[in-house]
Amino acid sequence: KTSHAYYCVRASNLRFTCSESRSMLSSGVRPPAFSTAVRSLQRRSGGGVRDFQEIPNTGSNGWINLLRFWKDGRFSLLHKHMENTFRRLGPIYRESLGSQSSVNIMLPMDIGELFRSEGLHPRRMTLQPWATHRETRRHSKGVFLKNGTEWRSDRLLLNKEVMVASAVRRFLPLLDDVARDFCHSLRQRVETEGVGERDQRSMTLDPSPDLFRFALEASCHVLYGERIGLFSSSPSEEAERFIWAVERMLATTPPLLYLPPRLLLALRAPLWTQHATAWDHIFSHAEARIQRGYQRLQTAVGGASDGRFQGVLGQLMEAGQLSSELIKANITELMAGGVDTTAVPLQFALFELARNPDVQERVRAQVLSSWEQASGDPQKALQGAPLLKGVVKETLRLYPVGITVQRYPVRDIVLQNYRVPAGTLVQVCLYPLGRSPEVFECPERFEPSRWAASGEGFRSLAFGFGSRQCVGRRIAENEMQLLLLHILRNFRLTVSSTEELNTKYTLILLPESPPRITFTTRSL
Repeated sequence: KTSHAYYCVRASNLRFTCSESRSMLSSGVRPPAFSTAVRSLQRRSGGGVRDFQEIPNTGSNGWINLLRFWKDGRFSLLHKHMENTFRRLGPIYRESLGSQSSVNIMLPMDIGELFRSEGLHPRRMTLQPWATHRETRRHSKGVFLKNGTEWRSDRLLLNKEVMVASAVRRFLPLLDDVARDFCHSLRQRVETEGVGERDQRSMTLDPSPDLFRFALEASCHVLYGERIGLFSSSPSEEAERFIWAVERMLATTPPLLYLPPRLLLALRAPLWTQHATAWDHIFSHAEARIQRGYQRLQTAVGGASDGRFQGVLGQLMEAGQLSSELIKANITELMAGGVDTTAVPLQFALFELARNPDVQERVRAQVLSSWEQASGDPQKALQGAPLLKGVVKETLRLYPVGITVQRYPVRDIVLQNYRVPAGTLVQVCLYPLGRSPEVFECPERFEPSRWAASGEGFRSLAFGFGSRQCVGRRIAENEMQLLLLHILRNFRLTVSSTEELNTKYTLILLPESPPRITFTTRSL
């Protein structure tokens, strides 16, 4: 069988250590090519394209599978479940959980085929609990929850303000301001409360609360064009409530994905009530900020801005192409999706830099050289330090924020020699992809420079792909790179233990326990 062929080839590939692989490559001999070997074995094992029902599966009864998931506590380890299932069944498998069924894949050649079949209006899995909240509260839906022509028209308008190069040039200085202020605040804290010599003060801390505040401050500055003062000694209760609400919303989403939310709503189930209440807090926070934005715009001369960047909100209001309800819906989605999804990868990135001092020094050397040549221009500084982008990609390879990218192909496609009908939910599983020795040489190594060597080839997919990739991608990428740039300028990072971090899944991938990192000041 194909799954048996996969297992045999995978076992064969795993016999090669990283050093053996490099030795073979340097001598012009390549390790066994996974995809070629599988295709060869497929040809020998049966000839024609196989039926959809022949795809290996984890059990045909979705409700029994769901009960097992709950009983075994597998929701919080869904990424590990996927990795183990690929090892057991091969590079493609079917899974049914409750009311949801999907085909799961992990290899770039299959991802490329899926991408080519996504059509003009790509669809991903609807997060039904989120959609039900919008419907019951009578809120408009943003592009995250829309499909079809309505999605495309709204998305093209949003792209102008958050994705294109001119938009990045507008908001990059705002992100840089927040990143500089964060590092200034942290440096003052280390110099005041830390230990050691005057020029090398050290302090060990869990940076996660500070990173969450940084991400919220940066998001507000870019989206609303205003600062909310989260680096003060006493952050506002409003901000703390917002961060709590986002975390609660994310934690309550996965169990609700596989059950009918309308039923839970009718039964007043506690899980649904927690989820809806969290979203209500998020919308309330966004509503207050949006109202202030409207007031600022109205008080400007002639209803127009004075030339300063008014934030994405101001840009959308001035353009006048989206209704106020649609602006509110999309700004709220960007806010809800812009805190944990950058703060958590930054935790992982700092940890990996701290436990890989050689990598840290290489990245820092490039950062310092680029910063000096850029004369403080953040865009030039990032362009001259491509290893920063490599750090972000490498972090998201090992610790993808969302562990799947989903699409519904618009035509029948063939994946791993199995026919997959149009309209089937197909999930690209990012955690197994990023840690696969068939896709990455020495996948356990944190090596940002691996991204400079060749094209991505459907290997870096943390932000999705194609026209439906993450709409906040450019904000998130630049936000993370700028903070890492200023942290590396200001501090050396170390950790007491270099052991792997245990991770858990709550709609996004998190460290089981946030890593404690030692920040040591360095001369500027």
